[in-house]
Amino acid sequence: MIGVGDGVPQTNFLYRVRTDGKDICYVDETNGGENPFEWKELSTADIFSGKRVVVFSLPGAFTPTCSTFQVPGFEQNYDKMKSLGVDEVYVISVNDTFVMRQWMIHQKVKNIKFIPDGSGKFTAGMGALVAKDNLGFGVRSWRYAMVVNDGIIEYMGAEDGIMNNCETDPYVNSTPEKVLEYLENA
Repeated sequence: MIGVGDGVPQTNFLYRVRTDGKDICYVDETNGGENPFEWKELSTADIFSGKRVVVFSLPGAFTPTCSTFQVPGFEQNYDKMKSLGVDEVYVISVNDTFVMRQWMIHQKVKNIKFIPDGSGKFTAGMGALVAKDNLGFGVRSWRYAMVVNDGIIEYMGAEDGIMNNCETDPYVNSTPEKVLEYLENA
């Protein structure tokens, strides 16, 4: 995996965004028409340039650890992270924009932003793309959390033992508490 001092991979992400101007993270139980969404492509630069952000990555939307602990933990600590000099908090997963949006709605997320890495290009560039065929997932992301300042990684909290078809689901180094510990002492 790439780490502290490295730049994040350069790629593009495909989102479905609301045509009424509300961004991908706008939660609305009504669709406001037959299909109020259009395709929008955002680059790594669009997301990371000129900002200090927290990014955490996980194996998949709707999975147990990700849905029970990781997303709720970062959502709960969003304001605290912002108060420690973070502009935004993102979650990235090797899932498409449709899945990521539905997961965001299901999780009742209001603050953190979801990045769909459906083809795994960003995750591969991070050196975090792993096989999870043992769980029927195909390729997914190894779990990590990082602080990125203007596209450069300043902190990396990756789970130990990166491997294909890992029999366990480590969740120690990529917790919101570890990120907060770093931010409070940076």
